[in-house]
Amino acid sequence: MSREQTKVVHIGDRMIGGGNPVLIQSMTNTKTEDVSATVSQISRLAEAGCDIIRCAVPTMEAAAAFREIKNQISIPLVADIHFDWRLAVAAIENGADKIRINPGNIGSAEKVAEVVRAAEEHGIPIRVGVNSGSLEKEILEKYGGVTAEGLVESALGQVKLIEDMGYDNLVISIKSSDVTMCVKAHELIDRQTRHPLHVGITEAGTLYSGSIKSAVGLGLILGQGIGDTVRVSLTGDPLEEIKAGKLILKTLGLKTGGIEVVSCPTCGRTQIDLISLANQVETMVQSYDLDLKVAVMGCVVNGPGEAREADLGIAGGIGEGLLFKKGEIIRKLPEGELLSALKHELDNWER
Repeated sequence: MSREQTKVVHIGDRMIGGGNPVLIQSMTNTKTEDVSATVSQISRLAEAGCDIIRCAVPTMEAAAAFREIKNQISIPLVADIHFDWRLAVAAIENGADKIRINPGNIGSAEKVAEVVRAAEEHGIPIRVGVNSGSLEKEILEKYGGVTAEGLVESALGQVKLIEDMGYDNLVISIKSSDVTMCVKAHELIDRQTRHPLHVGITEAGTLYSGSIKSAVGLGLILGQGIGDTVRVSLTGDPLEEIKAGKLILKTLGLKTGGIEVVSCPTCGRTQIDLISLANQVETMVQSYDLDLKVAVMGCVVNGPGEAREADLGIAGGIGEGLLFKKGEIIRKLPEGELLSALKHELDNWER
């Protein structure tokens, strides 16, 4: 089932499913009780391109903080709940736009029903989250450990529990740190539900390894038309999750806008500090809301030709370089002026 066929779910003022754009999520790493720090981080994430933000709710103080946080941010706010149904209800009453629960660790069906009742009363969706570390004992025994089939069975069982209570405003997530297993699980569940899917490789790792694992896993899943929202889970600054998520979606043709930087690998012809220059360009372009491709090349001989498809680009030589546009050379510049010249062109780009 393609994402165009999933049910539409409203999360605050955003919509997922039904062919709506795939949205990027992240999660704060501040103490939710610290309203100022949490709002500050959310604002930075929203500016970077985060569409939906999730905050941990481990205490009643955190649930109460949702009211103040909600009033100071511009993107939907999701409550991450584990174990205590009362925290879920409190977060909902304080303005959460969605809650994430694993019904299996909430306790009895009666406790889950209390959460469902509050969600229905306030008209917000529930994200049913299952991961490889939370499978029920009987499912682990049935499949001889953690498997894609077990993840799907667990998730659909939890979903049925809530559907049997008369509520179907749901989003499903099934995550594993095993990329192959995660991909297979999404392929299996996609055939069995119309609920939107939140996709991610859980506990992916550090910025380097986590970005690679997430790009491979999300690429394989999203490339099949599966998935309505994504999170790139990285051990580090949540801002890096947004950068990685945007690039993955843009690479797959699922997101437009924002500048894409392409750069050549270094080789024996490189006569400038290409690595430093490319990193500076990548940092600089993040502040521009332009749908462009910018090339950073290390060779003035082949640079403009190799980056012919780029809208703008710079190519370096010995102490000097070229500024080019659509593969055509605009002018030659000293090496030290390449970055500023590129910035000038971006500042004056006709929108």
